[in-house]
Amino acid sequence: MDLVPALEEPLQQPLKSVLGPATAKVMAEHLGLLTVGDLLHHYPRRYEERGQLTHLAELPMDEHVTVVAQVADARLHSFASAKAPRGRGQRLEVTITDGSGRLQLVFFGAGVHKPHKELLPGTRAMFAGKVSVFNRRLQLAHPAYELLRGDPDEAGESVETWAGALIPIYPATAKLESWKIGKALQTVLPTAQEAVDPLPDSLRQGRGLVPLPEALLKIHRPHTKADIEDARARLKWDEAFVLQVALARRRHADAQLPAVPRKPTPDGLLTSFDARLPFTLTDGQQRVSGEIFDDLATDHPMHRLLQGEVGSGKTMVALRAMLAVVDAGGQAAMLAPTEVLAQQHHRSVVEMMGELAEGGMLGGAERATKVVLLTGSMGAAARRHALLDLTTGEAGIVIGTHALIEDKVRFHDLGLVVVDEQHRFGVEQRDALRGKGKQPPHLLVMTATPIPRTVAMTVFGDLETSVLDQLPAGRSPIASHVVPAADKPHFLARAWERVREEVGNGHQAYVVCPRIGDEEDDPKKAAKKKSSESPEDAEEKRPPLAVLDVADQLSKGPLSGLKVEVLHGRMQPDDKDAVMRRFAAGETDVLVATTVIEVGVNVPNATVMVIMDADRFGVSQLHQLRGRVGRGSAPGLCLLVSEMPEASAARQRLNAVAATLDGFELSRIDLEQRREGDVLGQAQSGARTSLRMLAVIEDEEIIAEARGEATAVVAADPELTSLPGLRTALDALLDEEREQYLEKG
Repeated sequence: MDLVPALEEPLQQPLKSVLGPATAKVMAEHLGLLTVGDLLHHYPRRYEERGQLTHLAELPMDEHVTVVAQVADARLHSFASAKAPRGRGQRLEVTITDGSGRLQLVFFGAGVHKPHKELLPGTRAMFAGKVSVFNRRLQLAHPAYELLRGDPDEAGESVETWAGALIPIYPATAKLESWKIGKALQTVLPTAQEAVDPLPDSLRQGRGLVPLPEALLKIHRPHTKADIEDARARLKWDEAFVLQVALARRRHADAQLPAVPRKPTPDGLLTSFDARLPFTLTDGQQRVSGEIFDDLATDHPMHRLLQGEVGSGKTMVALRAMLAVVDAGGQAAMLAPTEVLAQQHHRSVVEMMGELAEGGMLGGAERATKVVLLTGSMGAAARRHALLDLTTGEAGIVIGTHALIEDKVRFHDLGLVVVDEQHRFGVEQRDALRGKGKQPPHLLVMTATPIPRTVAMTVFGDLETSVLDQLPAGRSPIASHVVPAADKPHFLARAWERVREEVGNGHQAYVVCPRIGDEEDDPKKAAKKKSSESPEDAEEKRPPLAVLDVADQLSKGPLSGLKVEVLHGRMQPDDKDAVMRRFAAGETDVLVATTVIEVGVNVPNATVMVIMDADRFGVSQLHQLRGRVGRGSAPGLCLLVSEMPEASAARQRLNAVAATLDGFELSRIDLEQRREGDVLGQAQSGARTSLRMLAVIEDEEIIAEARGEATAVVAADPELTSLPGLRTALDALLDEEREQYLEKG
């Protein structure tokens, strides 16, 4: 795409030329801020009023916080210490208050002198530090602080104005307190006047939004709460609109690409397959198949996201699309993230198709095709055979891992690529596969992680979305319960009894653990793991439960006499496949595994799942895991085992998972509990592209409207010739590589 040159952006000036090398270095290392623009877009997290005090009662544990409060009491204690056996060690304890709660600050040793002089009762200040617990009380140890000096008379302000002044509190780190960021901003704020406005004038005026320079001044130096509202409204629109323009440009470019229309022939493979089905497709499956067939019939590539609840029958919909393409003379490839999943898909597709998958073989149906598997661990002869079937076109369907992308793999006529659990694939990998067709193939992306509509519009904004939210008939409900192992150990004993009961009734069970358990065999890995642990993990008394340990304990203890096997990612591919085959055949009673079973594994006879240390998994991951049971006619049971206390956020999260089977509801809960940057992080490269002001759940309306506006702008002017300011903002958001990355999610 040839683009008009972007306007020169004064905000691209490096911070070191304005703030000096030392401050700029700390800002780059700890906050990822490199330019004046980066700093101007580092918005306050909240505001404090001088005349008000913060809620000390609501401080989060283990987080770095900034509070504005008043000193209620300060006491200096002396004590003998190993370092000063003859003299006295000193500890300063300062109690600060906000009227609703109290918080203790503590300073030791040489660090007590300055605060002892300055933090006198009645003094107001900003304090910053990490919240910890000592003697069951919250405290900040050695917090940094900034006194809130200033006399209203000196400043020529009324007491009311001075007391009502809004103090911005910035996202900060231990090395860079909020007020230091505020002082740096004071230096660069005049440059905001030169900020290039990305919004078209008609859009800005039509929606009553303030100009960008004004928004930047108001967000950092508001006089009133209305200033903050004005600034936020404007800055949210910038983020939503620029992001949607990037996605709209990708959609526009993709729509210009040619593709071979693939219309299913009547009385072909698809018709024969449908006639074999022992059940009726759900209304949802019929509807989504219709949307896909319409896309496949057009002469530009389909780009569709198929998201569905765990067990809603996405694989069936994808297989029917693949058969339609084979009927139309093309080939279809299905890309799976792991060998276990590729083998599982291959087995279930061959089973579902029966004689229709035996093309060229004795006993194969007249219209049959071949379904081949291609993975990295296949033997040379089998691999050669599979590659030949692809090149000649004998194989209409290939299922594989990223081995499908290698240069040696050649297709006769690749018409459709189905990507399963696409968030696990890199962009380059998917592009490489798309490049294997004579013309770009149609693309169907599947995910079993339900995504709220706004996230779909934001992360997968270049894809049309189809949703399967109806479970096929005959699927059983899953009961979920939290097992509080620490408070009520007898509950855990009862969980193992339930497993024995299910096995006694002819069913099978999964036990999932967060860790494999042989990491300690390799001292380098163990050391690396230790250094990469978060402080919270390091402080925990025990490491996460491990597959190998738990399997051993269960075999010797509560599940002795049952056939227990293990499955994890470091096993040899053949061994993994053998374990899965035995479990699928009902030869194994209990499978103790890592999350390698999270997606796609389908054993209808498995009815119970016990997730150990369930609090260490994310909400959507727990939902995925739970979806492995209740896949047959017998009801499913999922037990979430946790040692976390009842009041903890982790337990609340588990309670939410236990309370609903609605994945879309859980994805909203998940998103509300995490920062959007984490959610969008998989889809956006580079820290600068993460959303700062926009909240994808709350700002649904803005995102939807921005998408409409962006689509109209790009349709009228794909090269943005008349909007150089918008072009500048796009460049700041993403270079061409980032734009492609964003498009693929």
